[in-house]
Amino acid sequence: MTVTDPLSPRVTRVLGIQAPLIQSGMAGVAGPRLVAAVSNAGGLGVVAALRLAPDEVRDSIRKVRAATDQPFGVNIWLHDDVRTSPDPQSIPDDVVRSAQAVLNQFRIRLELEPTLDRPPAVVDLVDTALQVMIEEKIPVFSAGLGIPEPELVERFHRVGTKVVCMVATVDDAMAAVANGVDAIAAQGREAGGHRSYGQKHDRSAADKNPTAELVSAVVAAVGAKVPVLAAGGIVDGRGLAEMMKLGAEGALLGTRFVATQESAASDLWKTRLTNGQRATTFTDGFTGQWARVLTSEFTQEWETSGAQALPGLLQAAAGQDLFSRAKKLNDDQLQPLYAGSGVDQLSDVPSAAEVVQRIVIEARASLGSS
Repeated sequence: MTVTDPLSPRVTRVLGIQAPLIQSGMAGVAGPRLVAAVSNAGGLGVVAALRLAPDEVRDSIRKVRAATDQPFGVNIWLHDDVRTSPDPQSIPDDVVRSAQAVLNQFRIRLELEPTLDRPPAVVDLVDTALQVMIEEKIPVFSAGLGIPEPELVERFHRVGTKVVCMVATVDDAMAAVANGVDAIAAQGREAGGHRSYGQKHDRSAADKNPTAELVSAVVAAVGAKVPVLAAGGIVDGRGLAEMMKLGAEGALLGTRFVATQESAASDLWKTRLTNGQRATTFTDGFTGQWARVLTSEFTQEWETSGAQALPGLLQAAAGQDLFSRAKKLNDDQLQPLYAGSGVDQLSDVPSAAEVVQRIVIEARASLGSS
């Protein structure tokens, strides 16, 4: 069953969706099955294209099209140090050694060979992925961790693609709208996963702007021009309703969609999101970019060490052996389990369609509409 009565008419008009809910394009989670399920339920499912080769991006798009005739999106980062990856040889020796020293403590535990070597270079895949999206004429492009330049927005518009940009500041929202984007997702500090900045900030700067405050400010700045969706800590209809009372016209959700039946996340990840101790923290120790994750032995040791994360996604490349082994062994202390601060409100793993329907019903009730 899909939502048929729009809760947010402007979002419906701009993006073609009935439920004003966008599923975050999360790597390792947002595969074609989840994306199609969200879109078929009336929301906007979004494929995660980060670090996918061009053929993989194209294949994912076509699998979604085979499973739904509804609008969907594709997400990728536009971060300066991801779109053009730094040269590993440019990193100071002491930075590499200190980062690897922390990783080595846990490599020993998982019977991996310690190393102080530089990580391999990260292949630049962003621009080739963008070209595939344009060739495939996707319904929606979802930009994360960076603002699409006017020329890129125009390339998408020429093939009929709408552009949604996630931002973490009012200035970025204004710049994105000036560049021609069709909708803004205002991401507050409560959001799980990576903070949507186009350049790396220090921790104190990254851990700013609560969702409610940011949404109010972004709505005041650009809401007359484009719809604003709220992102960060929202897991149910009551949360959506609170954001709509502040002027948001919908929400972008990550954590709630991780814990769904169609999500490609591991069973361990889904269990940790819905049971037990679920404190979250900011760390750059997993990828090199600030992200909110479940607190773990790794996040605590990384912060205590004072080590500097390698730039771009080179931190992820440096720790790939460790994080991959931890995932294979179901070690929940040594892999990134992304989660927003609303995670302690989750208690089940429903279908994606049920999530969409439930949130719309709850939001209507909270807003006093039928």
